[in-house]
Amino acid sequence: MITLHHCPQTRSMRTLWILHELDVPFEVVEHPFDKSLRQPEFLSVSPAGRVPALEIDGRQMIETGAIAEYLCERFSPQTLGRPPGHADRMNWLVWVHFAETISQHAAALTQQHVVLYEDHMRSPLIMKIEAARLAKCYDALETQLTDAGSDHLLASGFSAADICVGQAVYMARHFTALDSHPATARWFDRITDRPAFVKSLPNSANRLYARDFYPVWEG
Repeated sequence: MITLHHCPQTRSMRTLWILHELDVPFEVVEHPFDKSLRQPEFLSVSPAGRVPALEIDGRQMIETGAIAEYLCERFSPQTLGRPPGHADRMNWLVWVHFAETISQHAAALTQQHVVLYEDHMRSPLIMKIEAARLAKCYDALETQLTDAGSDHLLASGFSAADICVGQAVYMARHFTALDSHPATARWFDRITDRPAFVKSLPNSANRLYARDFYPVWEG
């Protein structure tokens, strides 16, 4: 049995999307994004107190990139994954893990806009820097999507690379719009129209983001 420990609108949404694409049996334990993640019960599953945490065959996994690689190798090496020897294997690895580059900037902005609840705690400078860094990530995606000559990040078509990066962009778009990146915007619209993505969206009040977009706070 597979159990995913998940907080809506966080990195664990990446794993949830992959599981829906795989269409394998699994269950979800939903957690609030709060101090309960630091309680001993959850720390026994995820020692750093972070999601996702995956329980599978009596063992535990953390880290979205590692989980994505494992699930693809086990359940979908030729469809969501790209096995060793495949022409797109190197690019697949690059983009699966590039998702975390995007996510670290989105996480910094989430802290500034959402987690820090007092205005004096926030920094307009950090917000501007991190929003600009997200735009640079979009530049990289725009180049790849143009160069790949495909509707997806890889020339060989849809894969977990699109899922991992797509979920990271889903978070990033709360802070930096895709208006100046038309190829990336079309790609994002395309992949988020997939039923598995729609199933991964939050369906409860337990959301991380109260707004669709957070402009840079000017202080």
